[in-house]
Amino acid sequence: MSIEDRLNELGIALPEAAAPVAAYVPAVEAGGLLHISGQLPFRDGVLMVGRLGEDRDIGFGQDAARACGLMLIAQMKKALGGDLDRVERIVKLGVFVNSTDHFTDQPKIANGASELMESVFGEAGRHARSAVGVTILPLGAAVEVDAIVAVRPA
Repeated sequence: MSIEDRLNELGIALPEAAAPVAAYVPAVEAGGLLHISGQLPFRDGVLMVGRLGEDRDIGFGQDAARACGLMLIAQMKKALGGDLDRVERIVKLGVFVNSTDHFTDQPKIANGASELMESVFGEAGRHARSAVGVTILPLGAAVEVDAIVAVRPA
């Protein structure tokens, strides 16, 4: 089954890949790896903001991480000329959680993106991961996720 078929089966419509908001590019392919810049969480075109452990709960954080994951897949699709079947493996996700000093459930938040990758890419979606708490993220986002993806040649 193609990745596009899998997305359809899961009822997932990818968002439009976001344009960069500063001096960087969304993705760089080098040496068989696609490095994707940190993606922010948007739901219905609105940035999901807030701080975990302060004004946002675990469920919100997981939804935000999943939204970041959807944007990562959208960036993969754009960078790979629309061919998500070139994805060989999700190698690593870096998950940054806007959270208070006492919030320690960053791994639970990161599962929102991790579980999406496994649902979409199957075994190839299982990856290494970092999940860290930070005091602030760009534009007040609740979560930001970047990725390293192994890709097949075009």
